[in-house]
Amino acid sequence: MIIDTHHHIIPKNIVDLVRKGDSRFDAEVQTIDGQEWMIHKQGYKYPLFNKFYDSASKKEDMKTGKLDKIILSPAPPTFNYWLNDTTAKEVAILVNDGIAEMMAENTQVYRAMATVPMQNPQLAVRELERVHKEYGIKAVELGTSIEGVNLDDPKFLPFFEAADDMGITLFLHPYYVGDKSGLSKYYFTNLIGNPLDTAVAAGSLIFGGVLDRFKNLKVMLAHGGGYMPYQIGRFDKGYRERKESRTCENLPSSYLNRFYFDTLTFSPKPLEFLVNLAGEDNVVLGSDYPFDMGTLTPVDIVNECNFSEEVKAKILSKNAEVLFD
Repeated sequence: MIIDTHHHIIPKNIVDLVRKGDSRFDAEVQTIDGQEWMIHKQGYKYPLFNKFYDSASKKEDMKTGKLDKIILSPAPPTFNYWLNDTTAKEVAILVNDGIAEMMAENTQVYRAMATVPMQNPQLAVRELERVHKEYGIKAVELGTSIEGVNLDDPKFLPFFEAADDMGITLFLHPYYVGDKSGLSKYYFTNLIGNPLDTAVAAGSLIFGGVLDRFKNLKVMLAHGGGYMPYQIGRFDKGYRERKESRTCENLPSSYLNRFYFDTLTFSPKPLEFLVNLAGEDNVVLGSDYPFDMGTLTPVDIVNECNFSEEVKAKILSKNAEVLFD
């Protein structure tokens, strides 16, 4: 059994609504040189591959990737945190119902994460409760910040409390719909900005005391944890030396085992380092499919590493079962 835990979807119902010009999504579909593109008004655009929404295409690529099960996660542009509360609630329901529809096609192959309108944490809790009750969804994908507000903001505490009580896995994923200041060249918005955002989010949960308060909260980080695992010693140094960093109950490195990390490092050496640092029980397979910064064959990098068969089995399936089954 091989499980891809980081596999994106834009549900077909959402694609159809955007094609029809539904203004709630602040986006449109354009055909350029025979390829459809999703173009957001804020500036972000990407090829609208049918792999985002077509089950047959996903299953065909699963064969190529030697995958047995995938966790459908909303593509970050579907977070829609910039919308007003009423529209955000409507859109989250549409996205989650569309994801649940694909999951229902084959629950042996598909599991799912939901999105929630985090710009209003009370609405986010209600949508979390709905998808958990109606569809049995046990995971939510969150942005690494919510329109510039970091996750340690007190207004998010009711949501984290609900997730902790319900045993929900939180998958933290960077998002943007336009260039970030100072990172517009060389695709640095993604290459540097995404790992940086993940490090800020993880650090906020640690230093902000969120992990101290919610002892059972399960958090998965995209892209190998961003920069956080590789600078955890700097977090510890700050905790020891700086009063403003001495805000959590223990050394920051002691919280590493509270996180799960996907395998998206794109090089065996960093992945081996991550497994040795975070532990073989805390790393799961991820592809970031079908974005160009993902991979169709996520198992390859695991096989390139100097791991025992027991460790490979944990990374490829057993650890994911803890998070999503």
